[in-house]
Amino acid sequence: MALRMWASSTANALRISSASKAHLSPAFSFSRCFSSVLEGLKYASSHEWVKHEGSVATIGITDHAQDHLGEVVFVELPEAGRSVSAGVGFGAVESVKATSDVNSPISGDVVEVNSKLTESPGLINSSPYEDGWMIKIKPKNPSELESLLGAKEYTKFCEEEDAAH
Repeated sequence: MALRMWASSTANALRISSASKAHLSPAFSFSRCFSSVLEGLKYASSHEWVKHEGSVATIGITDHAQDHLGEVVFVELPEAGRSVSAGVGFGAVESVKATSDVNSPISGDVVEVNSKLTESPGLINSSPYEDGWMIKIKPKNPSELESLLGAKEYTKFCEEEDAAH
């Protein structure tokens, strides 16, 4: 997803260090790295995740992405039957901070769309890896998964990206 990371500067403004704020206890020390990254998933540098099970791959946006976006208020998804291509947008996520395109990490045919997101787009915030999934596809070329990041690589990517902002 071509996530507009300008929101990270806002998140950075929330960073509080107990060392620089001696009157605060360590319990109030915050960091931008609250995001969870799950083992067993593959991740795109554009902040989407893929869970490949059998002949179906489930796709959504990462916890890191939803955290930077803020409260999700609208989700645009494709219809079942449509083809998606790796690295190409298939929908959009609108939040109180920004609207971001969502790219497919792999190519395939959409077999199911999470219709719950129409009425409850906030599921992306509360459960990005479970209830907040976006589409399920039948992959055209499962070997595309090999070019995606594992959990450790994605975590490092996010840390480096955040440090640059």
